[in-house]
Amino acid sequence: MNVEIIHIPKVNDIRGNIAVIENNVVPFEMKRVYYLFDVPSNARRGGHAHKDQLELLIPLSGSFDVVLNDGKNKQTVTLNKPDKGLLIKTNIWRELENFSSGSVCLVISSGEFFEEDYIRDYDAFISYVEANQM
Repeated sequence: MNVEIIHIPKVNDIRGNIAVIENNVVPFEMKRVYYLFDVPSNARRGGHAHKDQLELLIPLSGSFDVVLNDGKNKQTVTLNKPDKGLLIKTNIWRELENFSSGSVCLVISSGEFFEEDYIRDYDAFISYVEANQM
């Protein structure tokens, strides 16, 4: 599947750890940063795929599951460590669920918001993936 875990460098200190995200950590040029917070535990976020945009999801606090689907295979990744992010590449349907209380999901994106890059209907996603297979 077109995803990978990115290890974010951290500095261990008895006073508290520091995680550092610089250009050499993120495998694309950062164009947009946003975060999800105060998400009810029974809510789902995402429910879309991107044609061109890459995203790095980092659990700054708490935990949540990312359900990934490439049109053929389905995989669930639990994010619960702020020094590990999930890189989601193109043409991957994603849904975020099972948010713990107080969880915060940071998203670093390769593109600014561009509605035409989103596929928001699952059947349209399947058709798009099938039409663009090599």
